[in-house]
Amino acid sequence: MLNKEENIQYSRHILLDEIGVEGQEKLKSAKVLVIGAGGLGCPILQYLTAAGVGTIGIIDNDIVDQTNLQRQVLYTISDIGKSKARVASERLAALNPFVFFKVYEELLDNDNAVELFSAYDIIVDGSDNFPTRYLVNDACVLADKPLVFGSIFKFQGQVSVLNYKDGPTYRCLFPSPPSPGAVPNCSDIGVLGVLPGIIGSLQANEVIKMVTGIGEVLRGKLFYFDTLTMQQQVIAFKKNHDIEIDQLEEDYDFFCGISSYGFEEINAVELKKHIEDYQILDVRSFEEFNHFNIGGTHIPLESISDHIMELNGKKPIVVCCQSGIRSKRAIELIREKRNDLHLINLSNGLSAF
Repeated sequence: MLNKEENIQYSRHILLDEIGVEGQEKLKSAKVLVIGAGGLGCPILQYLTAAGVGTIGIIDNDIVDQTNLQRQVLYTISDIGKSKARVASERLAALNPFVFFKVYEELLDNDNAVELFSAYDIIVDGSDNFPTRYLVNDACVLADKPLVFGSIFKFQGQVSVLNYKDGPTYRCLFPSPPSPGAVPNCSDIGVLGVLPGIIGSLQANEVIKMVTGIGEVLRGKLFYFDTLTMQQQVIAFKKNHDIEIDQLEEDYDFFCGISSYGFEEINAVELKKHIEDYQILDVRSFEEFNHFNIGGTHIPLESISDHIMELNGKKPIVVCCQSGIRSKRAIELIREKRNDLHLINLSNGLSAF
């Protein structure tokens, strides 16, 4: 039941015939897990909190970085270096004291996904990479939970509701992941700051519709939005009954072509301490390199195959890009022609600088 203060807090919802007291009580009873407290996660969390979803889980092992502030509006300059999940929960609690937050400052992985999802009614994916998206999808199928999917790319976004009432899953829409580097993330190519606010709000909207039983849910439909042209499309897709998910992939990085085997890595802190002991190979674009670099040799990834023989092995070579993904691809290409070089990947890329 709603108490007196909750009736005041949610009065504008309660005035809606489609929601009313009954719908608001359903929201209060709901348990929703949000994966990621970043660009998409911030608006998802804000609007689910404001709507009165009773229990909200937040899983994110990342910390606030200054580059986040252009779009991740839950955070301020004073939050830099702090846990996103922890800061988000504290700020959201100030917005709505009637919501219970469960914070998971950890990485979502094969060991915790299915068990964690089982404790919630709806899963909302605010992640920004393909291994996590496939893991989330498969874990939702195994835990029998609906999934609200969202993704952003520069100026464009997508939203869908998956695994809902025996509807299609993410694998029905995208059976195979794209090749590594084919769809770079926002740390590599940028993103319009308001875009995750739009897409994340739409994801929260789908959650509210499912919980209260109003409207038409995006089951078997992919909503596409372009901020530059304001064009919108809704693309219908069907469940592929030939796709069976009865267990998690052994390694989602490997499944998505981002090999997790055989990569020696160094983090930004260690590299800064001992940078004189290494050669630096930067494989980002010319624009990225000119904007910021830490020196060394610059060969864009698309040109690396033409310059492999020019590399020397006098010192170990730390290969870097913005996020640590393109650099892995560069290492794989170099290894095809050279086995005499000591190659090290900069984990999490130059964004860590």
